[in-house]
Amino acid sequence: MVKKIILALLLCQVSFSQQILDLKDRATLIEKIQKDRLENLLPKLMSKNGIDMWIIITREYNEDPIIKTLLPPTWLNARRRTILVFTYNEKTKKTESVAISRYNFGNNIKSIWNKEKTPNQLVALKKYIESVNPKNIGLNYSKNFALVDGISKSDYELFYDSMTNEIKNKVVSAEKLGIQWIETRTELEKKVYKDLVKITQNIINEAFSNKVIKPGLTTTDDVVWWMREKVLELKLKTWFHPTVDVQRNEKSDLYAFDGKSKYDIIQTGDLVHCDFGISYLTLNTDCQQIAYVLKDDENEAPDFLVNALKDANKLQDILTGEFEINKTGNEILFNSLKIAKQSGLDPQIYTHPLGTFGHSAGTTIGMWDSQNGVPVKGDVSMNYDTVYAIELNNKSFIKEWNKEVRIMLEEAGLFEKNGFRYINGRQTEILLIKPFK
Repeated sequence: MVKKIILALLLCQVSFSQQILDLKDRATLIEKIQKDRLENLLPKLMSKNGIDMWIIITREYNEDPIIKTLLPPTWLNARRRTILVFTYNEKTKKTESVAISRYNFGNNIKSIWNKEKTPNQLVALKKYIESVNPKNIGLNYSKNFALVDGISKSDYELFYDSMTNEIKNKVVSAEKLGIQWIETRTELEKKVYKDLVKITQNIINEAFSNKVIKPGLTTTDDVVWWMREKVLELKLKTWFHPTVDVQRNEKSDLYAFDGKSKYDIIQTGDLVHCDFGISYLTLNTDCQQIAYVLKDDENEAPDFLVNALKDANKLQDILTGEFEINKTGNEILFNSLKIAKQSGLDPQIYTHPLGTFGHSAGTTIGMWDSQNGVPVKGDVSMNYDTVYAIELNNKSFIKEWNKEVRIMLEEAGLFEKNGFRYINGRQTEILLIKPFK
């Protein structure tokens, strides 16, 4: 069964039905991904960060964000109070994963709590900690990173009130461990990601066609809702509401974030842009691409738009050329902007990690409104095996339109020991929307 699922993921099929697994097969694959991460990734990260024991305490409907990376595929939420404990063994180089909860945490993490024998859940946790006697204990609290600040005030207080002073003195923040756990992709996840990106690109290709867009009739908002319906039809989810906007040969500068183009009618001669992503197999995509609506007498996009895309591709190359292990996002941002401006470009860079969360943990490389660096989040060091949404734009002055045009691009890319690569290529040619007849 597992071999069949992996084979289906690796095949580049044209039909959506052939690409997307049914729910039961998805659950099998998700469970395999989680087991692989627990057995092969987590021990390395706990050793690297010097954490002997990692405890996650969470409650149903008020989950620690980390739970999303571990939640069994047949569960929609944590149950009651869920306590997960991961203990690293220096001798075996392995991690023991247990739940001190009323139920097993799926098939990968078994519960060791006998409620009838030890009715108090926190007493059971205390006894387990004492039996292991770790050097330190990581809890998920962080001043600056929401994704690793998951323990609630009441659970934190409950833990402290239930523990001995010796145990309390061992508590440290699991901030760095949590960030790396969220941001790091395994080899299996890398293969899965290729399929996610392909599905995302296929939806965009269909949206940016005259099957969906009838120039003079279809609004940008119509396309947005078509994309939402398409995702639902494919039994997938979006992690954010899509954006579609246009730029054209007029005085107005329609731009995705100005609120003016939401219901704009798409016309021939328009440059159309989308921002779109899906959620599938516990991962997310985030993609921005552009298309041109051909006029009746045109067979290709105008050269001035083709050249503007080439400049934006050049900015992508400059940015990803700066990727280097242990470099911070702010260092990469400063260097990239400097080189780009020296090359005659007019850039903005706002690249972020991508994974179980759309705006994931890891180093942030600029924000659209923070081009001088991002405090704290931009100071995180870059690590291998992290997927990034290479998100940016470059402004080009178009003399034919007597205005600047923003070429906004976003593609999923992977930084690993062999360097940087786009997971499934990137846009180097403008998509063409033929007039509807």
